[in-house]
Formats: sequence, structure tokens, C-alpha cells
Amino acid sequence: MKILGVIPARYGSTRFPGKPLHVIAGKPLLQHVVERCRQARALADVVVATDDERIRAVASRFVRVEMTAADHASGTDRIAEVVERCQAGAAVNVQGDEPLLDPAVIDAVAGALRANAMATAATPIRDPADYDNPNVVKVVVSSSGRALYFSRRTIPYLREAASRSIPDQLAAFAFLKHIGIYAYQRETLLRLVRWPVSALERAERLEQLRALENDVAIAVLRVDYESVGVDTPEDAVRVERMLGSG
Repeated sequence: MKILGVIPARYGSTRFPGKPLHVIAGKPLLQHVVERCRQARALADVVVATDDERIRAVASRFVRVEMTAADHASGTDRIAEVVERCQAGAAVNVQGDEPLLDPAVIDAVAGALRANAMATAATPIRDPADYDNPNVVKVVVSSSGRALYFSRRTIPYLREAASRSIPDQLAAFAFLKHIGIYAYQRETLLRLVRWPVSALERAERLEQLRALENDVAIAVLRVDYESVGVDTPEDAVRVERMLGSG
């Protein structure tokens, strides 16, 4: 099965306009992500999906670029357009703002597609600051390794330990933080983007809940990886320091 790594990229960003092209350690942010993807063994090819000519002009120097419609509501819709016209049996949606992404995480979620229609990843919450942070999405997983629910709330609620400190609660239960990378079988992805926005998705603003509400099982791979995203210029400076120290 040919698995395509697709990086959705848009130029507009409220907090960081032009983020994909911002230079970090001598390279555009997007190029760092592409290079990480190419280290993954599971991907047959890597593609940047964008509707912006500025991104195409730069990214085409180091990666294949597919131009997409400008009115897509999400990166998933943009990826689906690319997959629909490409000869790929599956795709991995890679966030374009994680220049330190571990290629092993890509291989883990891609490998899960041998037995699952959709896969993603999670890692234990270790930082108490992540516990109540609604921007850190939590996931609970079944005994078979499939997602039961994703939430911006901290789940599950520890009834017997609720009055304890957050570090104590983290010690009492292995809370999982969702990592925003997704692998899809081709037909699963194309069906997903055709379904309407679901009630839970609308409530939490989490697109993966559309899959769960439509009975798509999502395999959750537990990985030892802390996501380091670039959301602001300050994040870019921090990542540059990390790359320099590496």
C-alpha cells in the first residue's frame, strides 16, 4: 500500500502570518518538517498541499507541491483533495508547524493502517501545566488501543483523587495527551470529509470527533514524544535554539 505524507500549509495565520516560510536555522519551517517526513520509512512520497502561490514558489524547490482550492474549511479537506487525485492507498496528515517531529511517530501511525481505518498518537501527560490547558487535547483509550473520546477537558475525572494536587492526580492515573498527527485509509479519509460537521465536533472544536460519531475506529499509538509546535515568532526562536543545541 502506497502511503503519502501530506503537509497542509496556508500562509494566513492570526498569530504568525507567513509561518510556513519563516526561516529557522537557515531553512523555511516547512522544509524542516519535510526533512523529518523523509526520514520516515513508511512514506512513499511527501507532498505539501497549499492554496498559496508564495508557499508553492518556495516549497517547490525542495518538495512536491499540490495546489488546492482556497475555500477548504480544514487541513483535512485540503489533504483529501490531494489524495483523491493521487494514486495513494493511504495518507498521513503531518502538521506543518512541527520542525522537530520524530519520524518514528510517523512510522507508528502509518504502520497501524495495516489493521485500522484511521490512526493517531498520544503520549503521557507529564507537565502539570498541560493538565487543565484546553489547548492540550486529552484522549482516553480502550483496552484494544482505540480512542474512546477526545476532549479539551481533562478526562477521566478521578473521583477519589479529585481533591488532590495536579501532580498527585498525574501520579495516580496515566492521562494521555493527543498528538495531532493522523493516518487514514484512502476511502476513510474521503468519506470523512463528506460527512457534515458533527455535534461533538462542533462542541469541542475537534475534527476527529466526527470520525468517532460516525463509528470510525481510531487506533491510538502510545509514543514517547513531546510535541514542539511553532505557533508564534517566540516559538520559532525557541526551536532554533533547540536545533542549535542538537
